[in-house]
This record gives sequence, C-alpha cells and structure tokens, in this order.
Amino acid sequence: MAHAAADKKAHDPVLIEVGDVLAITDVFVVTSGANDRQVRTICEEIERRVREATGRGPLHTEGWEDASWVLLDYGDVVVHVMLDDTRAYYSLERLWGDMPRVAWDGDAAASAAPPAPSPPRPGTGAPGGP
Repeated sequence: MAHAAADKKAHDPVLIEVGDVLAITDVFVVTSGANDRQVRTICEEIERRVREATGRGPLHTEGWEDASWVLLDYGDVVVHVMLDDTRAYYSLERLWGDMPRVAWDGDAAASAAPPAPSPPRPGTGAPGGP
C-alpha cells in the first residue's frame, strides 16, 4: 500500500503498528497529497494494487466527497490519505508517536539500513556463494 502511494508521489508514507493498543486493526498507513485530485489518485492506485494482489477491496471507505481525508479500511490495515494541511493539523504521527513504525523499502530509515547477510551456502552453513 505504501508502494502504491509512493508511486503516485504521495508525501512521506508512514506505517504505524497499532495492533497492540487497537483491537480493530494492526497497521495504519498515513500519507498525504498536495491537492484533492492527488489524494483521490493515491487512493485509487492503492485500491487497484490491493485488488490485483489480493482480489479484495476495502471493507469500508470514507471521505471521498471532499478528499481532504480519505480512509480505506482493509481490516488489518487502515489507510489514511490526507491533504498536506489536513495531515499537519491532525498530526496522526504525533498522536501515535509512541507506537512502533513499520520499515518498508521506500522508507528513508529502511533504505539506510545495512543489507541483510547472505543466506548460508547449501550444505556448508557458511554465508554467501551460489
């Protein structure tokens, strides 16, 4: 979902683990766009990609009318796509600031992480090699 948003130039997608404190979902995806057209485009791309990958659509959606804050509820993941000003005003990242973030490869922190070690070579237990 974060990849789909990033591909439509969403601003700073963040994944927040909330499952330990909320019984209704496991992860919030929070991102934003510069205008209502971009917010709708981001949401449409997320819906398209999830439908292609899983065959399912959101269980519930809200906010399509004015697109200042669109919510896509997939059960285990809830996506919040907002206008930049709306995101700054409600500051969900600050509200959920004590919850862990989920790293993803489009995330600057994940990109800066060192690469994972090579898996052991078959039959040797030694790293690397074909």
